[in-house]
Amino acid sequence: MSTIARTLSLCVVWVSVVSGLSLRVQAADQQTQGTLREAGKSFFEIGVGINDRIADRAADHRLLLSQFSMVTPENCMKPAQVQPAEGKWNLAHADGFVDFATKNGLKVVGHCLVWAKDGRTPAWFHRDGEKPASRELLLDRMRRHIQTKVTRYRGRIAMWDVVNEALDDGGEYLRDSGWSRACGEEFIVKAFEYAHAADPNVLLIYNDYNNELPGKREKQIRLVRSLTEKKTPIHAVGLQGHYEIDRVPFKDIEDTIVSMRQLGVKVVISELDIDVIPRGKWWAEGGKYREELSRLDPYREGCPPEVLKRQADQYAQLFQIFRRHSDTIARVSFWNLHDGQSWLNDFPWKRVNHPLLFDRQGNPKPAFAAVMSALNQLPQP
Repeated sequence: MSTIARTLSLCVVWVSVVSGLSLRVQAADQQTQGTLREAGKSFFEIGVGINDRIADRAADHRLLLSQFSMVTPENCMKPAQVQPAEGKWNLAHADGFVDFATKNGLKVVGHCLVWAKDGRTPAWFHRDGEKPASRELLLDRMRRHIQTKVTRYRGRIAMWDVVNEALDDGGEYLRDSGWSRACGEEFIVKAFEYAHAADPNVLLIYNDYNNELPGKREKQIRLVRSLTEKKTPIHAVGLQGHYEIDRVPFKDIEDTIVSMRQLGVKVVISELDIDVIPRGKWWAEGGKYREELSRLDPYREGCPPEVLKRQADQYAQLFQIFRRHSDTIARVSFWNLHDGQSWLNDFPWKRVNHPLLFDRQGNPKPAFAAVMSALNQLPQP
């Protein structure tokens, strides 16, 4: 063998050895980074929204049980799933979800008791034959719905999203719905009162989206102030936290957390993710760009390292804010377990997305290490 050939051969061996060592070091690093639930336990619960039939999804259990302390079912406790027709209860999936969580030492978030959108509430709630239900009938139906659900799981659910998405996105205070038309703000007050009566020990949440942004934040402040003045048992406000890369409203989030603390309520980050394919343009100019966007799928073969790095930096900045205000933050929950299960693969158009801390194989991404560093106050990798 020539000198050059021997040299090249040795170089190949050396590169192989170094590459192997590097892979083993990376694997060891992943094993020694710890878990989200451990890193967060001194500050707030670390949760996740997951598939209703989690008990049957054995492939998800290792990641779920190692990393998270609290779980929210995606759908099986929502009004339309639980009571699609008056008096016709469908609680089998919810029972199975709570049983699985209890058996495995996971706390449960009940989601949700009242969803203040007509399209998300079974029509029978708002009807009395051919005419709209009266205020009295609507509130009585709501009371029985809430009482049945909350009493059934009393002592087994740690937090309830009592009212979901009642604030208007435009110029009005409350969203136009069968609830607000019949009852005004009263339906929110009564929902919290009914939930508290059914389980005095559960933490009760008002949950919404974009309520950290200035216009809607003012409505959120108005609502919390009004509820507390009425002695309503509201304990926390949920910020859903569906953010887009490079557009995370850090200052608005922090300002909202501070304003809620001043009003005497906790904050939960209820459905966190960072979309790497910004979707805001989908709604621009009356949907003008939807045909163009529906063909956009830039990361179907994988997310570029520079994009993953930007995402990680932005997750780190979020968790630095959350840690700074851990006296007010009660929980941070991601929405879905890993990238392959994210709702953002299909909403608002179908594409391969990468919004979470774990990839499609359940392996930690740079965002995981960044969050762990923020929780542990370590320099970011």
